[in-house]
Amino acid sequence: MKNKLKQKKNQRITRITEKTLVVGADIAKKTHVARAVDFRGIELGKDCVFSNDQEELTKLAAWMKELGRIHDKADIVFGIEPTGHYWFPLAAFLKEQGIQIVVVNPHHVNRTKELEDNSQTKSDYKDAKVIADLIRNGKYSEPHLPTKEYAELRILMNFREKVMVNLNQVKARVGNWLDRYFPEYSQGFKDWEGKASLMTLRQFLTPEEIVSTGARDVLTHWKTEVKHGVGIKRAEQLYAIASVSIGLTEGLAAARIELASLLDQFDLFVKQEATVMAEVLKILEKIPGTEYMLSVPVTFKPYGFRRVPYMESVSQF
Repeated sequence: MKNKLKQKKNQRITRITEKTLVVGADIAKKTHVARAVDFRGIELGKDCVFSNDQEELTKLAAWMKELGRIHDKADIVFGIEPTGHYWFPLAAFLKEQGIQIVVVNPHHVNRTKELEDNSQTKSDYKDAKVIADLIRNGKYSEPHLPTKEYAELRILMNFREKVMVNLNQVKARVGNWLDRYFPEYSQGFKDWEGKASLMTLRQFLTPEEIVSTGARDVLTHWKTEVKHGVGIKRAEQLYAIASVSIGLTEGLAAARIELASLLDQFDLFVKQEATVMAEVLKILEKIPGTEYMLSVPVTFKPYGFRRVPYMESVSQF
């Protein structure tokens, strides 16, 4: 393993030759700074300050190519510290220009800063030079910039991850609400996310409302959408635990609004996840070989897909 890592690093070092223009750039939200060095670390030309728009990125590309012409450099390696998301359009633009993009480890940048001027203070100008030096010493890697279906999959799976974070947060907040206003609810429904349970929470928001409605009317409401799995015994059990609930009874008007809002959010995130995964399946069908992954059984729930092995694979595209 150590030999393999050493070999890789040596390959990266030898990749930087006397014909290579090494450019390091510090990327921020609006204004970026780039500095160029040769394979020995000698700075070439002045720095280039640019921003994220067509005109400014064209200026950056022209600046690098002109430096390469003046100093007889046949190729350009452009490196950044991949923090934040502002570098994505820049990387796509430079790739179209035929300029190689590499990234350096932010931890290495922080550790190397002090060697530049005996200080760890941050400045865009200093960081750009530190990044360039790391690249010429082989301490960089080449990012994988997906295209076509793989770009679509990465975006969708990253979005799904955010949706799932939001969904889990809402589920925890609903659980918190039940602990406060109906702590015995799990005795009636082990899983509050089931269809009959959600119908109950939406229609009869508190134990008081279940008691005032009565077991038979609760069952009648369930039967409008759920034909199997619920009966009078379940309704009577729910009525019984609601009758002796120790849940809070103050502030119920506000509590009703809170739960209704949480269930709306729950529905939204469930719908978003289902939409994302439906699109993911369409894209996967276009990629050769994925039919084997798609043959893995999928477990459904009312609000969409549960995690299965091939989803783990998709997130790596």
